[in-house]
Amino acid sequence: MAVTAKLVKELRDKTGAGMMDCKKALTENNGDMEAAVDWLRKKGIASASKKSGRIAAEGRVMADTTATRGVLLEVNTETDFAAKNEKFTAFANNTLALALENGPADIDALLALTYPETGRTLADEVPNQIATIGENMAVRRVEVLNIEKGAVVTYIHMGGKIGSMVALESDGDTAALEELGKKVAMHVAAANPSYLDRTAVPAADLEREKAVLTEQAKSSGKPDNIIEKMVMGRINKFYNENCLVDQAFVMDQDTSVSKAVAAAAKSIGSPVKIVAFSRLALGEGIEKKQENFADEVNAQINQG
Repeated sequence: MAVTAKLVKELRDKTGAGMMDCKKALTENNGDMEAAVDWLRKKGIASASKKSGRIAAEGRVMADTTATRGVLLEVNTETDFAAKNEKFTAFANNTLALALENGPADIDALLALTYPETGRTLADEVPNQIATIGENMAVRRVEVLNIEKGAVVTYIHMGGKIGSMVALESDGDTAALEELGKKVAMHVAAANPSYLDRTAVPAADLEREKAVLTEQAKSSGKPDNIIEKMVMGRINKFYNENCLVDQAFVMDQDTSVSKAVAAAAKSIGSPVKIVAFSRLALGEGIEKKQENFADEVNAQINQG
């Protein structure tokens, strides 16, 4: 029996296995759907489908760099215990190396790349890893920064709970530039800026902030000209709190990040410009299931 794309899709929907695994299962079993399901189950691949609905909010944020490129990667699993598993670590490291080599534009581009160990796409490799490790997993986010001259520097906090990265443009001493970059990356991890500078704030975000601040100022009952000044003052505070270059530098609260960078440029021997930054916090945005221990025990007793 011919193995069609329709059959492969049907088997994939039924088992949650990767496309190439489904095609191989059908080929090995002459297109017999049930035999193909059993084949996948024997290989431990079909079991991944049962795990794919479970919340994976643990794992690691990882980073690596070359002379001109930096990568942040988030790979998730269900438990911190599994994230320390040798197989998980090997898969995450291989995925990070794949991202660093290819510099994908986004997560979809990364998942479309060929996983070197098996020849599958990374998207198709994930179900295989789920079956191997025994927990749901996800290659969730990737950030890539490239630079022509200067340095991309990364920082990983708390063993992979937070990762940050900055791209510094400069012709100066590389070692000194990387030392500065490490400090700025640590600042990004701690301060979590929303924008690089004031020009990076979208007009819609700025207008929304002005509208809120204007309503707050009007409640003071002061004249319009005073309200306008109050709003402008609060907008400046908004910039200082949310724009990386305007934030108070975590290593010296008496100066801003931009001033700290300008001061460091003197020892670096050339002007330094922060051109981009990224930050990933593990599990950020994932709604974690909250378990009540007593309810969980009662549920198990009732099941028994």
